Formats: sequence, C-alpha cells, structure tokens
Amino acid sequence: MGQLSNRVALITGAGAGIGRGIARRYAAEGAALVLAERDAATGKQCADEVAREFGARAEFIATDVGVKDQVRAAVELAVTRFGRLDVLVNNAWGGGQIGRLEKKSDALMEHGFRTGLMSAFWAMQAAFPFMRRQGWGRIVTICSLNGVNAHVGTAEYNFSKEGLRALSRTAAREWAQYGICANVICPAAVTTAYKAFHDANPATADAMAAANPMGRIGDPENDIAGVALFLASEDCRYVTGNTLFVDGGAHINGVAWAPELPE
Repeated sequence: MGQLSNRVALITGAGAGIGRGIARRYAAEGAALVLAERDAATGKQCADEVAREFGARAEFIATDVGVKDQVRAAVELAVTRFGRLDVLVNNAWGGGQIGRLEKKSDALMEHGFRTGLMSAFWAMQAAFPFMRRQGWGRIVTICSLNGVNAHVGTAEYNFSKEGLRALSRTAAREWAQYGICANVICPAAVTTAYKAFHDANPATADAMAAANPMGRIGDPENDIAGVALFLASEDCRYVTGNTLFVDGGAHINGVAWAPELPE
C-alpha cells in the first residue's frame, strides 16, 4: 500500500518535466491519475509509462489549459472515470518569450494570465465541490523563483506565478474548514523550458547551477516530486498556505538570472 493508494490525482502539464516527474512518483505510490497535457504524444506516453512500470490506472486527456472548458473537462474525467478527485496539481504553463518589460504585448501578458493563473483558478473551482463533499483534498501548485525574485525578461511568467501564490493562500484560508490543504512549490529543476533556456543562454544557465548552494539544478522526479508527494499525502493534514522552496537553496541569496535583453 503506497501513500496515495485509493487516491485520485489530476496533474496538468503532465507530459514532461516536473509534471511527468510528479506523475511517476504518484503512480509509484498507488494513485490513479488523470494526465492533462496539450501535447498528445507526450501525454499518452506518460500515461502508458506509468501504467506499464507501476501498474497505475492512468487516463490521458488532451488539454489546453488556456481554455476553460478543457480544464473543467479534465476535472470531470477524473470524477467520471474514478469516482472522486483527491489531489489537484496545477503545473501547466503555456509558454512565454524572454524580452524587456516595455516590449511585452498585451496578447503575451494575457496569454500568461490565462495559462498561468486562470487555468489553476478554473481547475480549483471545478475540483472544490468534490473535495468538499469528501472532506479531504490536496492542491499542489507549481510556482517559481522567477516571480519571487523578479527575474528579468519573464514578466508574463513572473506575475502569473506570483498571482498563483496569492490564489493558493486564499484557497488555503477559505477551504481549510473542509479538510482541503493548498500549498505551493517553487522548484529549481531541469525541465524542457530550462533546457531551452540553457541552449539559448549557456553561460547564464551554467552560472545559475554553479551559484546554487548544492551546485546543481534539480531533477524533476528525484528532487521535486517527493515534496509534491508529501503535499498530496495524509501527512500534510496540518500544512496549508505555504510556499516550499525546493531549489537546493537557490532562494537564499538569489540566483544569477540575467540574460542579455536587446533594446
């Protein structure tokens, strides 16, 4: 019996990076999974992988988290397929562009708002009635040091992630009476986005890793997902409204994030 046996978890952005790492860890601990992912190939691959390796019950659903009806459909699938929803992991991000604040377009900022913040709001609203009825729920939201430290060049990401932290704390305060715990992870991990950043800015990325107190950037499954497991478990019953920095200590003195931004 794993820590999440008889639990059902919905993970957005589950096809790669941190979402995939959490899916694998939850599957290993006995959870049934709904994997919401925009990329059908990686989403299906993750579902097949956890079923094969861990014997997990896993359903993939094609989901653009910038579309409210698709987010709500993922929640409905969990309840229809498995009869309940215990854990919601808000992980998906719709992507952005590194550039100067004064050059950011309305469309780009609105895209960040919808995919980074409203997507989680929609999912949380849809999940709430089921978690309230059960008297038990866990909401795990992936945020970022980019917002905490106001990293340059990523305004749409920064403000959506900081909005998520406020949203999570508000849910923690309002929903604690129903046995629902809502917490945030700010990770430092080698994800698809990080790899792309490294390719474009190798010197800055290497400096970030070197400046980390542990001297490296974390692994999604082995360094991040274990904390997400705790936040989804019974052991988290008295922990809510918190931000956990799962970053090797990078938040202590900040990190070397200063890519060159053209005028």
